[in-house]
Amino acid sequence: MIVFCILWVPFVYMLRRSIIGKGGSSGGVWALILGSIYAIVQFFLGNIISPGGFGFSRLLFGFVDLVCVPVLVPLLVYFFIFLFRGFSGDADFGGFALLWLIPAGALRALSWSAFNDPILLVAVPLLWTAIAAGISYFIDWIISTRYIILKIVFAFCILIPPAAASVSYWVLFHQQTLLGYGLLIFANIPFILSLVFQRRYFY
Repeated sequence: MIVFCILWVPFVYMLRRSIIGKGGSSGGVWALILGSIYAIVQFFLGNIISPGGFGFSRLLFGFVDLVCVPVLVPLLVYFFIFLFRGFSGDADFGGFALLWLIPAGALRALSWSAFNDPILLVAVPLLWTAIAAGISYFIDWIISTRYIILKIVFAFCILIPPAAASVSYWVLFHQQTLLGYGLLIFANIPFILSLVFQRRYFY
């Protein structure tokens, strides 16, 4: 499980790059550098939210410290870089976020190895890639389509991966395995669609 936690994000990055031709854009070095700094700072600062027991604090802990915010931060960083045209080439939110998460996966694997918890070492990396690639998929549609109504629809769809991912972690922590992994699969649907449907149909 430790090896999975370390290698899953790089594997998804390479898979995505080989299938849809993304992930090699400029900014990759910056993603690794900034991701390393963020991972180290987060490692030494510890958790922002005290997880508490099984209630709302655990859900908030999963969203902020484990599942969503670590992925949303690089997506927001890349958004501002993209907004000010800091990198050349096509926009690749997913590739930037995945590269950013590689150092985090390695450091988290080391810190979580003592727990030997499949939720942390397996489910969390799966949820990271679901959010990074899923949100990137919907952003690609927003950029590519010229229809305002479709832009609005895809903007709302961006909320699906992080919402499903955070609830998935929460439910898995409650040991509701079937529902938890069902939500995990649901969170990964946009990522799967991005690999299957590479063409953009609405312009």
